[in-house]
Amino acid sequence: MAWNVDPALLSRTYRDPLAIFGLAVDLLPVFAVLVLGWGAAPLVFLYWLENLVIGVMTVVRMLTVGAMNGVATVLGALFMSAFFTVHYGMFCFVHGIFLVALSTDMSQATTDGPLNHGFPGIDTLISYMLGFAPGMVTILAMILAFNVAVYLIDGLMRGELQDGDLNEEMGAPYGRIIVVHIGIFAGFGAMVVLGEPMLGVLGLILLRVIWGVVLAVRRRLRLDGGEKVDGASRIG
Repeated sequence: MAWNVDPALLSRTYRDPLAIFGLAVDLLPVFAVLVLGWGAAPLVFLYWLENLVIGVMTVVRMLTVGAMNGVATVLGALFMSAFFTVHYGMFCFVHGIFLVALSTDMSQATTDGPLNHGFPGIDTLISYMLGFAPGMVTILAMILAFNVAVYLIDGLMRGELQDGDLNEEMGAPYGRIIVVHIGIFAGFGAMVVLGEPMLGVLGLILLRVIWGVVLAVRRRLRLDGGEKVDGASRIG
């Protein structure tokens, strides 16, 4: 979808309370960095945990599409949800191991990380990252609340999932990881080498915010055109 961002479009986009909620959630890491003293490691851990939230919500969305569209679709949703859980879970697990390994070179990393006790499970990674920095659980809860709001408002109230496409729903989180997180991981690695400058940390947040704005504008354009918001265009 080709579009030009102009002030009028952005104004329409952010008259929507859901878009404002999304922008506020995207900016919470600024508070975490400036007030709670976060550096690169907890910031990227937060974005990894956000991947898991989006993965869970994707399964919920697929099962909802199945429930709304008959027995055959239910069976397809169950199969594809199971496949997605294993495939996406492994995708996130490898990224998590990579991030924890990098964090051992950061000044904020603990000396007793999960990689010091054999090969961890994904539950160990989650527990480690949730307790890594103050405010992590609260900010992640806000991310979850936003994704639930998107599901309820766009998915159910606006009927996005009534005739949803299972393949489209399943593929949406991968696009997000490719667009945003490859750049984030690369930036994180650079900050390990450069000593974690504050400018680089804020740059990671800016990258995530820009992605959120792009999705919000795409959503606004589709709503303006009377179309349902597809999985790849939803906010989050």
